[in-house]
Parts: sequence; structure tokens; C-alpha cells
Amino acid sequence: MLLGRSVRSIDNKGRIILPKEFREDFASGLVVTKGLDACLLLFPMAEWEKKVAKIAEMPEGNEDTRRFTRLFFSNATRLIPDAQGRILIPQHLKEMAELKKEAIVIGLSNKAEIWDPEKWQRYNKESEERYEEAASRLGV
Repeated sequence: MLLGRSVRSIDNKGRIILPKEFREDFASGLVVTKGLDACLLLFPMAEWEKKVAKIAEMPEGNEDTRRFTRLFFSNATRLIPDAQGRILIPQHLKEMAELKKEAIVIGLSNKAEIWDPEKWQRYNKESEERYEEAASRLGV
């Protein structure tokens, strides 16, 4: 299970080291793609396959389906962490998420996200203010 958050450096080659506690989930590979709210999504392969199956059920004739699937899949890249747990984020995805020298990797149970630290800080602050309201609406 992917939990917590960790600040990670981005090396000169554009690689980040996955948090140690995430490595087992991603050991057999992962897919990175465009996320929502200007972040990147990291899916363990089993979760990626579930997401692909769910997307396949969406109505192909729907404009939102076409728009979403085109961007979601065209930005997706399969990665395999090296022995040190490093992954190379493709340049176009680094630019999309505005990643520079550091990134924050956060766990979302079955997947993870990579954020620019400043964007995460703003998003986290805004979300903290609405956390209880959202929990109430969701019935959590």
C-alpha cells in the first residue's frame, strides 16, 4: 500500500529515487502519465491494468472520453526502477508538472503522485481548509 509523502531530489539526468517504502509496489514496473491538478500519476502495473479496463468501458463516441483517453495514454510511459529505485521521468512530463530540482511523491493507497513542491504546498493548504467538508460530503 502506497502511503505518506516524501521530498525527492531530481538528479542531473532527470531521475528521482522512489521512496523506499514504495519500491516493492513498483518493483515489477510502473506507468507514469499526466495526472490531474498539474501532477503526475504513478501506477503499479496491476493498478494500471485495472485503470485501462475501466477506461475501455467508457463510451468511445463521447467527446470527454476521447479527450481524456488521448491525453492520458499519449502521455503514458512504462518504467522499471533500477537497482537503486530510480526512475527517469520523461522530459515532456517533467515540463507538464513543472518539476525542477525537487519533487514530492505522495502515496494514494493504490497509486502515487509526483508534484512540484510549491504546487503541492498550495494545493495541500487549500485542501486542508476543505478537508472536513469534503469528508462530510463523501460520507467518510
